[in-house]
Amino acid sequence: MMVRGASGLAMAVGISPLVVGLTVVAFGTSAPELAVSVQAAVGGQPDIALGNVVGSNIANVLLILGISALAAPLLVSPQIRRFDLPLMLAVSVLLIVLSLDGTLGTIDGTMLVIGIITYTVWSVYKSRRDEKAAEAENAAVQPDDHQKPASSTPWYLNLVFVVVGLGMLVLGARWIVDGATSFARAFDVSELIIGLTIVAVGTSLPEIAISVLASMRGHRDIAVGNVVGSNIFNILSVLGVAAITAPGGIPIPASALSFDMPVMLLVALACVPIFFTGSEIARWEGGLFLAYYVAYTLYLVLIAVGSSFLPLYTTILLGAVVLTVLLLVGMMARAMLSSRQRTA
Repeated sequence: MMVRGASGLAMAVGISPLVVGLTVVAFGTSAPELAVSVQAAVGGQPDIALGNVVGSNIANVLLILGISALAAPLLVSPQIRRFDLPLMLAVSVLLIVLSLDGTLGTIDGTMLVIGIITYTVWSVYKSRRDEKAAEAENAAVQPDDHQKPASSTPWYLNLVFVVVGLGMLVLGARWIVDGATSFARAFDVSELIIGLTIVAVGTSLPEIAISVLASMRGHRDIAVGNVVGSNIFNILSVLGVAAITAPGGIPIPASALSFDMPVMLLVALACVPIFFTGSEIARWEGGLFLAYYVAYTLYLVLIAVGSSFLPLYTTILLGAVVLTVLLLVGMMARAMLSSRQRTA
């Protein structure tokens, strides 16, 4: 509802559908993470705020791309390979660097928010520049057929959609945070693990719905852009705003800094060879992503229950990771060799 209203308002003031997709829809799919993390940060549950973002970014790649690629092989656009994927890697590294002192403070949050503003402004500028070039080309061929579509819904109704949607989002976020906190206390599970799993998957539902449905309907390039864009928004906007609004900032648990954040970065790095080999994510690669998400979640569950099986499972998981790294490096080397042979 909020995204529909905001899109209608944007269209009413002359913003193109392409720009709306890059800004309003991208924000809309990350809005649950933003609402939940800010509510948690302000309410004194910073571990949920941090776990929500880190867990959502891991779930976006492993779970969402995994399911979407199993439904249909996904296409990776040149724009994502050249700019958005490197940016996702860069902001993931930036988050770890800013967390090394043990806290994401107001200054750190301000830097992240400035980053998302810069990214959004650049995206709007680039899309409008490309759109004007396309309009000029179309006008030369069909001079009378380049009118911009107008929103069919009155502006005041779109405004109502935005206000009601925001209200429902804030209320829902409060329920999620309260429920997660109660669950953690009842079962003696850390709020960080709850944020990394239950809350993260819950707030990633919009991305799951959009990506899987788009993949099933043949729009095979939407899922990857949705996931990469959401991961960038999560770090820069969600954690940025949460760090600014949280009293004293967001403390970074040692376990998150030593394990969960590196996992988030490794998951982003795993996209590099997969995205660059054949310009698509095959079904078996989606299955690999999904298997690793199940393995990661099981690892967190074993930690939460204090299982004696954890050391053996950790050894097995590390062995699987090493084999996967060797496989991905081999894929990348083979793709580079094939590219050189074609250009020779």
